[in-house]
Amino acid sequence: MFLKKPKAIKSKSKDIGRAIYLIFRKNRNNFTTRPGRVKNFPIPPFQLPNRLCYDACFDDNPNISLMKHAIEKNSEYHQIMTAWRHDIHAHPETAFEEFATAEKITSILRALPNLDVHTGIAGTGVVAVLTGKHGDNGKMIGLRADIDALDITEENALDYCSSIAGKMHACGHDGHTTMLLGAAKYLSENPDFSGRVAFIFQPAEENRGGGEVMVKEGLFERFPCDSVYGMHNWPGLPAGEFAVHEREVMASTDSFDIAIQGKGAHAAMPNLGIDPIVIAAQITNALQTIVSRNVAPTDTAVVSLTKMNAGSAYNIIPDTAHLAGTVRTFAEPVRQLLHQRIRENVNAICAAHDASARVDFHDAYPATINYPEQARYCAKVLAELVGDDKLHLNEAPSMGAEDFSYMLMEKPGAYIWLGNGEDSYSLHHPKYNFNDDILAVGASYWVALTYRCLAP
Repeated sequence: MFLKKPKAIKSKSKDIGRAIYLIFRKNRNNFTTRPGRVKNFPIPPFQLPNRLCYDACFDDNPNISLMKHAIEKNSEYHQIMTAWRHDIHAHPETAFEEFATAEKITSILRALPNLDVHTGIAGTGVVAVLTGKHGDNGKMIGLRADIDALDITEENALDYCSSIAGKMHACGHDGHTTMLLGAAKYLSENPDFSGRVAFIFQPAEENRGGGEVMVKEGLFERFPCDSVYGMHNWPGLPAGEFAVHEREVMASTDSFDIAIQGKGAHAAMPNLGIDPIVIAAQITNALQTIVSRNVAPTDTAVVSLTKMNAGSAYNIIPDTAHLAGTVRTFAEPVRQLLHQRIRENVNAICAAHDASARVDFHDAYPATINYPEQARYCAKVLAELVGDDKLHLNEAPSMGAEDFSYMLMEKPGAYIWLGNGEDSYSLHHPKYNFNDDILAVGASYWVALTYRCLAP
C-alpha cells in the first residue's frame, strides 16, 4: 500500500493533487485488508495512478451518500418485472430464433410512452430509443441486454419452468432482458434527462455472435451511441452486489480442430502403420506445456483439449485421429502466440512420425475489455446506489467469453457483473435460475447510470 505522496501524478493544478493526497492521508485507515472491497474511502485496488484518477471522479466528500433506488424491491414495478421474467423463462428460444421473445419485448416497449421502437436488427434484435424531457443535446448512450436461451434441458421444478423441451434460460438472459425492460418502463415514465438512450435487446449471444451481427448491420450508425454498457448476473457473488473491472472482464475464445493423418494397420503389426493415436497422445501432452513454458507468467491463458476421436475396432490401428479444443486469453499477442505454438507442436510431432496433420482455428469472440474511464464511472454510480461495501473492484476476470466484446470494439463502455447469490447454481447448469430478488436493483442501476450520463 502506498503511503507517500505520489510524484508522477500530473494535473492542471498542484493544489488538486495536494488535495487528493491529503484526503487519502486522512482516510487511509479506512482501507480494508480484504481484496476487492473498500470501506469508507472509494478507491479500488488498481494501480496507483488509477486509484487517484478513480477517486477524482467522486464528489468532494469521500463518504458517499446513497441515492434512492428508482425501483424498490417488492414494489409494483418489481412485481411486474417478475411476471415478465417468468413468462420469458417459460418460453426460451435459442440463437436467432427468438421470434416470440422479440415479439413480447416489442409489445411491452410499444405500450410505453415516448419510445421509438425498431425491430428486425440482426433478425430478432430490438432497439428502442428514448429522448429525455430536457431535449436532445446530441448525447446518446446504449444499454444492452441479451435475449437468447440455451440448448439445455431444465431440471428445476418451477411453476414457470421451460415449456420447450431441450431449451432453457440457463444463463440468466431472461433476467437481463427483464431488467432492461424495467429500466425502459421507468425511464419512459420519468425521462428526467437530456439526450437519448438506446435500449438494445441483442439476440444470439450464446455461440452465434449476435453482437457482431448487430454491429455489422449498422447498429451504431443507426443509433450513434457515445458509449455502451452491458451487465451480466454472476453466481457466487452475493445477491445484489456488483463487480466492476477496470479493464479485462471476459476472455477471448477460439476453438480448434486437429486432423491427424497416419497409416492404418493390423494392431498385431504396428510396424506396418503410422499410429495416429500415439501421435494424438503426444500432441495432447505437448499442448499442455504451451501456457506453462511459452506464455509469460504475468499473462493469462488456457489451452484445453476437449475431444479425441479415433478408431472403430479392437484390432485395427486407424488411419486418422481427431483432436479438438479451445484457447482462451485476454491479450491479442498471446492469442496469436497460442495459435502459432499449437501449429508448430502439431506439425513437429507429426513430422517425427512421418504423419501429417491439418490444424483449423475457428475464431469466436474477442476478449471483453472495459474502458477504464467508463468502468470508473459505473463504479461511481454503483457506490452511490448500493454503497461501496457492496461494490467489488478487484474480482478476477473470467475465462468465459461474451460477445458484448464486439460492441466495446466499436464504442467505449463497460461490462459489469451483478451478484445472483452465493448459493446460485453456476451459469449453464440445468438447475440454474435467475434470482428475482435482484431484478429491482439491476434495473435501478440502468436508471441511475442513465441519469448520471445524461444529466441535464
